[in-house]
Amino acid sequence: MQGTIDGFNYGAVTPVVAYVMACLGSALGLRCTIRSLRNDSSWKPGWLALGAAAIGSGIWTMHFIAMMGFRVAETPVTYDLRQTVLSLVVAIVVVGVGVFIVGYRGATRTALLSAGLVTGLGVAGMHYIGMASMRMNGRLEYDPVAVTLSVVIAVAAATAALWAAVSVKGFLPSLGASLVMGVAVTGMHYTGMSGLSVRLHEIHNSQALTGDPAVSIVLPMMIGPLTFLLLAGVVVMFDPLLVLGEGEWSAPAAGGAGQQPSGGSRTAPAAPVAPTPPDVPAYDRPEAAPAYGRPEGYGSAYLQSYDRPADPGPGYPPQSGPRPPSTPPSW
Repeated sequence: MQGTIDGFNYGAVTPVVAYVMACLGSALGLRCTIRSLRNDSSWKPGWLALGAAAIGSGIWTMHFIAMMGFRVAETPVTYDLRQTVLSLVVAIVVVGVGVFIVGYRGATRTALLSAGLVTGLGVAGMHYIGMASMRMNGRLEYDPVAVTLSVVIAVAAATAALWAAVSVKGFLPSLGASLVMGVAVTGMHYTGMSGLSVRLHEIHNSQALTGDPAVSIVLPMMIGPLTFLLLAGVVVMFDPLLVLGEGEWSAPAAGGAGQQPSGGSRTAPAAPVAPTPPDVPAYDRPEAAPAYGRPEGYGSAYLQSYDRPADPGPGYPPQSGPRPPSTPPSW
């Protein structure tokens, strides 16, 4: 006998909140991964670990918030605590493997494909481990096509997210990438759920119901990941390099106005250089005096006052000292 499944017991509330949590975890994870690329080796592992934990916590929280709206009409649904915790650990560890690969190897094709494959399989593994933690008077059955499609979506979403983590610069592009990743992760979840069916046991099995209700086990467990995501968000808010990113915070190569160099330090503007008056002849400049074989300082100063009128007007340097005699000396 097939059970009657309702994946939207609370309407659109659980899908929307699950999507928001997936986007939040993805956004924090992407920004932390980008920040790791701007640090020396001593801080890089910490930022990568923070990014992996943010993405893993966001995906896990998304899954179980969505499962809060799941119910089978003919049997109550409970959850096994150990497998529920195991799904969280798998999400963080496997996502961490992919994040560390691209964090140290960059956005090369080999690194992205291997990291995306590992991370996508880890996300799908987290989903199905979480599904296996359910206890009910029935057996879960999956459509192979839906399962395969959900794994493909998870791998593609993980690869795109890791590429965005090391390639997308700036806050707004990174935010857009996290929104796309949230759609992919949530879509992977509901794609897998679309191929789920429950075959009820003909004889009631009390051992199949050993576990805790979703409200009593999932909600308390969410306190930890939600608190972590909140703290990670505070870290992002108080780190200008994380919020603004390289494109908005670092100084341009040349000629850019109104920008600041990396780190937020301001540089004093260069002192203006007075241009050489265009109407001063070349021979009347002090640096040209030695070319005529005259004593340095004498011929130049003499010609500067001899060749110009009494009122030189704009363009000539101001006179200093008495005007030399009108008859030039012979040398």
